[in-house]
Amino acid sequence: MLLEEFDESKKAVINPEFFHKPLEGMPKTCVTFFSKSVMQQVIETFNAEIIADEIENATAKFPVYKINVNGTDIAIFHSAVGAPACVGNAEELISLGVKNILAVGCCGCLSNDIEEYSIIIPTSAIRDEGTSYHYAKAEDETIINPKMVDIIENVMNSHNINYKKGKTWTTDAIFRETSNKVKDRISQGAITVDMECSAMNVLCKFRNVNYGQIFYGADNLAGEEYDPRTIMTIRTKNEDAKQKIISLALECGLAIDKEMN
Repeated sequence: MLLEEFDESKKAVINPEFFHKPLEGMPKTCVTFFSKSVMQQVIETFNAEIIADEIENATAKFPVYKINVNGTDIAIFHSAVGAPACVGNAEELISLGVKNILAVGCCGCLSNDIEEYSIIIPTSAIRDEGTSYHYAKAEDETIINPKMVDIIENVMNSHNINYKKGKTWTTDAIFRETSNKVKDRISQGAITVDMECSAMNVLCKFRNVNYGQIFYGADNLAGEEYDPRTIMTIRTKNEDAKQKIISLALECGLAIDKEMN
């Protein structure tokens, strides 16, 4: 099977450093958001400065921003959705000098106990996407850096935030999340479903970069019928919830920058 043909060589035909050299003054820690509206809110709130305007593809340009939070510079970035695009962008961030990546975005819920906008910290991810198999040998799951998980947990606990932690199911195909597959992944222990986590985690292990993720609950796939919940309004409504997520994410970013660099 092609996805079992992993090549351990760090050198590819096309490499990120062909396009980017380490950027002087690049923050070591990057908090990356998937939501356009959340990213825009961060940019406006912190008067974000563009420090690299070079990450782009045929679809869009993805500037890298810098903000200062309590005296510490943090990079922020708007990640593309889906494992291949997200990992491609992250490769370029790493080539610029990023050493710690915290991804923040919504997820599908595989448990009726997880409410909309609930905080979930993934501790492992099922590799049901294709990208990660080019960065590590074929295995069903990947474990997320326990130190990163601990840092995120400590921030949540310091604010008495209710959260869940556990396994996520990363898949490329949102319209192929069949009832049978959902039941199978739940039986494997997954409590959420997403599109990037396993691939990003495996990439960061391959590049010796620290990776962690914060989810906030959106639609629910655990019931007899699909419940879209906030997925239809998450871009435009619930400003208080989005601001809370931003504040927690940036505080986690600061803690990661302090403890992991």
